[in-house]
Amino acid sequence: MAAPLRIANCSGFFGDRLSAANEMVNDGPIDVLTGDWLAELTMLILARTQAKNPGVGYARTFVTQMEQVMGTCLERGIKVVSNAGGLNPERCAEAVAEVAATLGLSPVIAYVNGDNLMGRLEELQRAGVDLAHFETGEPVGDVSRFITANAYLGCFGIAEALSMGADIVVTGRVTDAALVCGPAAWHHQWRRDDLDALAGGVVAGHVIECGAQVTGGNYSFFREVPGMVRVGFPWVEVAEDGSSVVGKHDGTGGEVSVGTVTSQLLYEIGGPSYLGPDVSARFDTIHLEQIAPDRVRISGTKGEAPPSTLKVAMNEVGGYRKDLNVALTGLDIEEKARLVEEAFWLSCPFVPSDFQSVTTRLVRTDKPDPATNEEAVATWRLTLKDGDERKVGRAVADAVVELALASIPGFFIPGASPSAGSAFGVYRPAVVPSNLVPQYVTVLGGKRTTIDSVAPTTSADVVVDESVNDIVISGRTTMAPLGILFGTRSGDKGGHANLGIFARNDEAWVWLDGFLSIEEIRRLLPETRPLVIDRYRLPTLRSLNFVIHDLLEEGVAASTRQDAQAKGLGEWLRSRYVPIPTALLDSP
Repeated sequence: MAAPLRIANCSGFFGDRLSAANEMVNDGPIDVLTGDWLAELTMLILARTQAKNPGVGYARTFVTQMEQVMGTCLERGIKVVSNAGGLNPERCAEAVAEVAATLGLSPVIAYVNGDNLMGRLEELQRAGVDLAHFETGEPVGDVSRFITANAYLGCFGIAEALSMGADIVVTGRVTDAALVCGPAAWHHQWRRDDLDALAGGVVAGHVIECGAQVTGGNYSFFREVPGMVRVGFPWVEVAEDGSSVVGKHDGTGGEVSVGTVTSQLLYEIGGPSYLGPDVSARFDTIHLEQIAPDRVRISGTKGEAPPSTLKVAMNEVGGYRKDLNVALTGLDIEEKARLVEEAFWLSCPFVPSDFQSVTTRLVRTDKPDPATNEEAVATWRLTLKDGDERKVGRAVADAVVELALASIPGFFIPGASPSAGSAFGVYRPAVVPSNLVPQYVTVLGGKRTTIDSVAPTTSADVVVDESVNDIVISGRTTMAPLGILFGTRSGDKGGHANLGIFARNDEAWVWLDGFLSIEEIRRLLPETRPLVIDRYRLPTLRSLNFVIHDLLEEGVAASTRQDAQAKGLGEWLRSRYVPIPTALLDSP
């Protein structure tokens, strides 16, 4: 039996702490260094960069990190796995090789690609593949409008690269969890039908994929966490059976607790079955145990056969947008907003029907009897979208500016004056048959291997403990914010938002499960009332997860919401007052 493999994370997104690789390599023992650079929005950003410079399209910050730690990794036998290759994993691998040469090092570098379908879209359509929408099943139609199309590949290309002797593996669009599951599958020699072990590897990957989010970052109960000014990054030790222990290097800030791990498990998920290209991991079978300070054991995860399709992240240029803001101060806020809006359209060279989309919001951040000038300010916010860049150009900005001395009292524009319009992208998730998207594993200067993406299509039924807790919560209630007892984690899933909420003891969970219905979510979060909401139970995690459809409109890049990624949605819910049983508030 192979010993557990300690896999560290040094990046949760493109722009994360640059020094994290150095910290993870030098501040404690690890076997593998991983980093996640890609998100749906990142692929769009990389596409725009690549359009200006075809030789890029990958995350240069990863190359910088390799310059800092490559020598130490080779000396200690630490493998490196990263999806920083983005849209150009081959060029990213070559850039790492160039850095190695300047350092006098000779690592074996491999890259995994095959995910980029841009050059194959018409071919796939001719073969009868309609690239149906991931949720609605609607055919994709004209594919010429897309600027990115990347299938989410699984972990076995990474495992193959490591088996071929790679010291550093660079990938394109693989699932975030594959960065951990791949090294674990290689080390423990998991087969494709080892579904429970693979599911455990996926869960381990999901837990550390966002870096410091599992060591105290974005954690509802941050006031309880020491060292929050400089939170350490995490690692996970994955055992042969797929169970794992999450931790962080000793002496670093933050904490690893059942609470922080639960919070991260709820990030950007849907129902209890977490779909993937290698396995569908059942999040309603996960068990967590605090086994030591900053050490949480994850066990019991069951796996099911994955779908016979791969998810494809597709981005198209949606057009151009202009965001305009006017501050409204003091009294008569609604009347001021009406006047500004009427005056704007009178000054504007266009009428609302000239635009593809017009969104107006009155953002009431003002307070009664304000103690400061800032507390007196609300905002009128207008977002215009159109395929014609000229319509969202200087003319509409001037229509706001010219109101400065001729409309409401106290007129000012918060922040910088309005600028030119900007392009935005629209995200569209699709599916493609797995057998049509093989993975290609190439060692620089050496061998190239093809790995099939087809996974098992059948599996044993997963038995979930559906027993009902016999705890009864009754008695007097007190109006208090939900966040006194419950933590949340929210985020974006394309145009949808997910909102997970968890309890920290059985009594609070029983009450939460009975209280927080879809109807109650709509009451507490009025902006969700017209939207479809799904509710999922995760009893072993004492958690509920809500998926709020279309809250983010056409995805992060196109959303007109202030919080376009729904990062603060959960904290908004925690701030709402509800009648909580006094006995729960009084319990330790």
